[in-house]
Amino acid sequence: MGDDFFQIAARDPACRARTGRMRFLRGEVPTPCFAPVGTYGTVKAMTPEEVEACGASLILANTYHLYLRPGAGTIESLGGLHRFMHWEKPILTDSGGFQVYSLATFRKISEQGVLFRSHLDGSEHLLTPEGVIGIQRQLGSDIAMVLDECPAADAPREYLEKSLDLTTRWAERSLKNRQEKPERIFGIIQGGVDVELRRRHASQIGALPFDGLAIGGLGVGETPEKFAETLAGMADALDPQRPHYLMGLGRPEDILEAVTHGVDLFDCVLPTRNARNGQAFTRRGPLAIKNAEHAQSDKPLEEGCGCYACQYYSRAYLRHLYMAGEILSARLLTTHNIYFYEAVMREIREAIAEGRFLGYKKALLESLQGGR
Repeated sequence: MGDDFFQIAARDPACRARTGRMRFLRGEVPTPCFAPVGTYGTVKAMTPEEVEACGASLILANTYHLYLRPGAGTIESLGGLHRFMHWEKPILTDSGGFQVYSLATFRKISEQGVLFRSHLDGSEHLLTPEGVIGIQRQLGSDIAMVLDECPAADAPREYLEKSLDLTTRWAERSLKNRQEKPERIFGIIQGGVDVELRRRHASQIGALPFDGLAIGGLGVGETPEKFAETLAGMADALDPQRPHYLMGLGRPEDILEAVTHGVDLFDCVLPTRNARNGQAFTRRGPLAIKNAEHAQSDKPLEEGCGCYACQYYSRAYLRHLYMAGEILSARLLTTHNIYFYEAVMREIREAIAEGRFLGYKKALLESLQGGR
């Protein structure tokens, strides 16, 4: 907004895909970008150095969980989240709105904010729009997200309309008394799969001086067809001069579809969660390491992959680790999955810069469905 925070380097001539970078005091983030999720201030099973070695330039941490444990004040007193977790690159923190949404039986939404009970000890807490930004200021976030209401996928239109208006009023309050920290604040656009409401809310949130625009409330039960239809229908309602962030969705197929419609930033737990459950992402689709076919395989998880796991370990060994319940299984599979995601994002950026993104998208989608 009036500075060089976000700059677009190239646009694909055949669609809305674009590549560029976001600039922070802590470094640059190339876009489109995938941010591994570090809910509690750690990307599960990985050291910060390992995450960086996989190609990550941004991570996500969770405001709700860090607020409850160990507490934003504790983190602030210890030098902020970057120092606390030993990650020197930018950090995005979400507002906690989705976590509160998932605690439907333990929360009450009002004009003031969200009153909820902790899932840890039942204690009562009030999250307000101003307070959520304050918590992220204490954490030292580079990108802070506003408090929003995330309606259910099947919420009726009347409820969606009231919810959007409330989220807009909360967004306006979030920008009051803005300070140097957090460095950047993103507004969140809701509206379910109703394209008209999505466009209306994009106009409302886009009229406010946010540094970026986030798309929330997708990936909560809608079909892949509705997901694509919603993104396509709202794409030209998003300010093209600001980065667009699709919150919480991260299947490779979802990323490819969203990039087509001009999305620049992604996060998702899939690479880490699925790794702990024995699944590796490959360009020929997901690989279940527990399957017996891998018991004597000397192949890496993916031929040609440059990650540490593929450079040194066979599928047979990784299967042995997983079946034996060894912690190293989660570490190596997570390493591979994060590397895979970051490599795909790098290829996406290159394809956009060379004006061949749709061809790349088609080829990768066909490969992902091709099996191993």
